[in-house]
Amino acid sequence: MAPIAVGDVVPDGTISYFDENDQLQTVSVHAIAAGKKVILFGVPGAFTPTCSMKHVPGFIEKAEEMKSKGVDEIICFSVNDPFVMKAWGKTYPENKHVKFVADGSGEYTHLLGLELDLKEKGLGVRSRRFALLLDNLKVTVANVESGGEFTVSSAEDILKAL
Repeated sequence: MAPIAVGDVVPDGTISYFDENDQLQTVSVHAIAAGKKVILFGVPGAFTPTCSMKHVPGFIEKAEEMKSKGVDEIICFSVNDPFVMKAWGKTYPENKHVKFVADGSGEYTHLLGLELDLKEKGLGVRSRRFALLLDNLKVTVANVESGGEFTVSSAEDILKAL
């Protein structure tokens, strides 16, 4: 399957997260992104070094600026279960805008064509590192990394495109 690209409409699928009332929600991507400008950024794994120390902090730090440029939702996405994503999100007490969502089985990652096989490292099949800008479900920016790189999917890269 070819990776999601600029001009594509994101496929529908389900993701899970804990809401502000600590209730588990399983929702369709189309339900949370339709009619909105959304940043969906994916990481290979919660609590991993580059994801935890570089990728996520940039989006938390730049969230207000992104919101001021018309972004409605900022979603951090990973092939982890929702309990792990909830725990990871709590390690960023300064976070007010980034929603941590789970694709526990990797099914939505597969629909995006953004799988990363890390079985040799004992991590299974994960998500490639990426940042997508969606406008009413249509991909307007698709910054997808190769391998374990972190060169095109930062918050700064998305801000330049807004």
